[in-house]
Amino acid sequence: MTTAFFSHDDCGKHNMGAEHPESPERLSRIISYIEDTGLDQELDWVRPDEATRDQLLMVHPEKYLHQLDLMQPTKGRVFTDPDTALMPDTLRAARLAAGANIEAVDMVLSSQVTNAFICARPPGHHAERARSMGFCFYNNIALAAMRALTFHHLERVAIIDFDVHQGNGTVDIVQGDERILMCSSFQHPFYPHSHVYRLPENIVNVPVPGGCQGPEYRKLVEAGWRKRLEEFKPQLVLISAGFDGHRLDPMAEMNLETDDYLWLTQMLTEVANEYANDRIVSTLEGGYHLRALAESVGAHVGELVRAGR
Repeated sequence: MTTAFFSHDDCGKHNMGAEHPESPERLSRIISYIEDTGLDQELDWVRPDEATRDQLLMVHPEKYLHQLDLMQPTKGRVFTDPDTALMPDTLRAARLAAGANIEAVDMVLSSQVTNAFICARPPGHHAERARSMGFCFYNNIALAAMRALTFHHLERVAIIDFDVHQGNGTVDIVQGDERILMCSSFQHPFYPHSHVYRLPENIVNVPVPGGCQGPEYRKLVEAGWRKRLEEFKPQLVLISAGFDGHRLDPMAEMNLETDDYLWLTQMLTEVANEYANDRIVSTLEGGYHLRALAESVGAHVGELVRAGR
C-alpha cells in the first residue's frame, strides 16, 4: 500500500496577485521540497480530474454555484470578499482541488492506496454552504466527507482541522450531522471570529491563545480531541491541514514548529490505525511562509508514508 499525492499544474494558474499570500508558489515550493528530499519516490502521484456539478451539489446549492459561474471574469479580478478574488482560471483550479479530495476518498476507501495528501489550491475550509470567503470557494474537506458518507456508505467520519484560522465553512456545513465529528484547533480570538462557542455536540473546538508554544499546544489538543475521537471510532480520518500556526508564518501569532506538525500527524495516524484501517485523506489549507510550509508539509507527508507502509 502507498500514499497518494494529488497535484495538478492548473491549480497554479489561479493567481490573485503578486501581493496576495495565497499564491501559486505555495504549491511549487512544496513539490520542490518533496523532490529535493527524495520523498517523491515513495509517493503515488495522481493528476486529478475536476469535480462534477453533481458532486459539488453534495455540499453547495445550485444558486451559489451559478453565482460563482456568473462572477468569474474573462480577464482581471473580481473580488467575492476583501481577501478572495476570482480570476479567469480560478474555478477550474477550485474544481480540481475539490475533485482531488473526492478522488482521494475513492482511492483510499477502495484500498488502492492507504492514505492520501492533496497538494492543491485554492483551499476550502472557509467556504460556507453558500458563501465564499477566506481564499476559499468550494469546501473541499466537506465534499470529501459527503462522498465517504453518501457514495461509500460509511457511518462515521472524523474531520480534523489544525489550520490557525477556524474552519467556519466546514462547521457551517457539517454542524449537527451526527455522522461527522469535527475536531478543530485555531488561534482565538482571530479571523474569522465565528463558530467558536454554543455549537452542536459533533463540533469539538480547541481555541488556542496567540503566542502559544508547541508544548502547551500539544497538551490542549491531546486533552480536547483524543478521548472524543476514541469514543467516536471514525472509519475514515479527513484532515484540513493548515500549517499557518508555524512561528515563521506571517498570517498569525502562534509559535508552532515543524516537529509539532509531525506530532499532530503521528497522533492522527495512531487514531486511524486503531479505528479506520489506517485510512486518511489530508488536504492542504493554509501556510504562507514558503520554507516553513514546505518543511511542515514534508514532515506531514513523510509520516503518512511511514503509516501507509
